[in-house]
Amino acid sequence: MELQPKIFRDARGFFLETFHLAKLRELGIAETFVQDNHSCSGKGTLRGLHYQLHHPQAKLCRVVEGRALDVVVDVREGSPHFGKWTSVLLSAEYQNQIYIPAGFAHGFLALTDTVHFLYKCSDYYHPEDECGVLWSDPDLKISWGIESPIVSERDQRLPTLATIPRESLPRYTGA
Repeated sequence: MELQPKIFRDARGFFLETFHLAKLRELGIAETFVQDNHSCSGKGTLRGLHYQLHHPQAKLCRVVEGRALDVVVDVREGSPHFGKWTSVLLSAEYQNQIYIPAGFAHGFLALTDTVHFLYKCSDYYHPEDECGVLWSDPDLKISWGIESPIVSERDQRLPTLATIPRESLPRYTGA
């Protein structure tokens, strides 16, 4: 779900609310966010596609400097949308956000020289629980718009979705 906050601009700059619990609840977002993360990436850096299996994380993401292509893949076993992806262009200019429910793989591509990417998580990071899907999985056909991004060694070794054992995927619960 893409969120577009109301921005108040004037000669001094701008003001906006980046987090308002009651408004999130009105949108049906019931998670309690317990951890904030901030990453800085250079142009062409691709991070992802990551998920946690036993400690799933819903995320609320935004960019405070630059632009990033944010990609979400439904990896929930049994979901009618299993293997489908969507993307949103997040930017400091638009101040938009994306809400990602737990059970989805997530990644982003830095589109500008510097991207400061901030996100709230509904569970803590557990490095031993981190799983992922190869960013270039040919079955997913994600339109990243780049052929040779800067990708970590770990992310380059992630499996394709089709080769991940079903017990290593989140379960669809009908929500």
